[in-house]
Amino acid sequence: MDLLIKNATLTDGRTGIDIACDKGKIVAVEPSITVEAGQMIEAAGCLVSPPFVDPHFHMDATLSLGRPRLNQSGTLLEGISLWGELRAEQTVEDIAERAMKFCDLAVSMGIGAIRSHVDTGDDPLMGVEALLHVQDRVKDYLDLQLVAFPQDGVFRTANGWENVVRALDRGVNVVGGIPHFERTMADGARSVRALCELAAERGLPVDMHCDESDDPMSRHVETLAYETNRLGLHGRVAGSHLTSMHSMDSYYVSKLIPLMAEAELAAIPNPLINIMIQGKHDTYPKRRGMTRVPELKAAGIKVGFGSDCVMDPWYSLGRADMLDVASMGLHVAQLCSRDDMAWCFDAVTGNAAKILGLDGYGVAPGCDANLVVLQARDRIEAVRLRATRLYVIRRGKIISQTPASVATLDLPDRPAALDPAHYP
Repeated sequence: MDLLIKNATLTDGRTGIDIACDKGKIVAVEPSITVEAGQMIEAAGCLVSPPFVDPHFHMDATLSLGRPRLNQSGTLLEGISLWGELRAEQTVEDIAERAMKFCDLAVSMGIGAIRSHVDTGDDPLMGVEALLHVQDRVKDYLDLQLVAFPQDGVFRTANGWENVVRALDRGVNVVGGIPHFERTMADGARSVRALCELAAERGLPVDMHCDESDDPMSRHVETLAYETNRLGLHGRVAGSHLTSMHSMDSYYVSKLIPLMAEAELAAIPNPLINIMIQGKHDTYPKRRGMTRVPELKAAGIKVGFGSDCVMDPWYSLGRADMLDVASMGLHVAQLCSRDDMAWCFDAVTGNAAKILGLDGYGVAPGCDANLVVLQARDRIEAVRLRATRLYVIRRGKIISQTPASVATLDLPDRPAALDPAHYP
């Protein structure tokens, strides 16, 4: 065997489990495996999980904080304006360099797959060129999906539609959109219809920025669900953000959510960014700014939490930590029960993997040997502690290691060391 992990705790609660990996695959998951292996990890009861999955990111903008200046208002619209200025001055090499730095950080934090939206608003399609190059460079250690994203609106700009088509022709494999940013509600609905038809023609999935607004009348997700049903795109369409749902009348939502469930629409809230950007025009009380996660979850809709941004025109913080994302989602959505807290871990692992349609994902014989060993005893503890990623494993090989977090104390009559993962 190439790798043997001993005494692991799995996300389903099983303990004392060994995981044997060979030729890039998991070949056995059971107690007390006795086999020779090229590498051995003693998990000592720590949690072993499939990799984290970020289902919503903007890699072409990442790590660009301060260029051309900072977002003083912290609003979505100022961020879009700043991005337009940066887009005009950056180069393919610049985008690729920043993206590669982020990919390195993401891998060290246990992320194994990312879906990144790439702006198609510039006629040279520099972001598309750069991220297709990055996608090829990182393919051995990171799954990178790309979404053709018309940041300025597919009908709002002269070449909006043509550039989306060009991006897909070059190899971008998900259709994106931003209907609430078109000039009229009618144009927004028309963009949803046209983009879904384009995806149906090409056999591609759809992931649309939808209703990223405090306006309760921004209801393009209804059109997205309708077109998904009409075109038979069930299970292939995601609505990202959906923040207007936090402001909608509850009676309308009682009609909307079943329509989304019927269409097998997935939902991708972005807790860190949604809570920062939405509600900016409120006095008090202020709206939280995230979609109705508990209600979507209760309806059986696939929900995956995305990180959206790291150090860019919209968000000046972030460190590629999906456990930060899970924790913010837990708090903002008031997911208080133990089952709900554990589900928040799933929202950045298995649920997000299902939205991306990842093959071979999981901890079972036959799955890809892509794993993360976390300094925690269960899913809730992993979220609570933002658990250290002790080992990151790709195809049965260790590709990143981080020392365990241990505090050394010098106090009278107290323990000499404190391991936060096993305390109290």
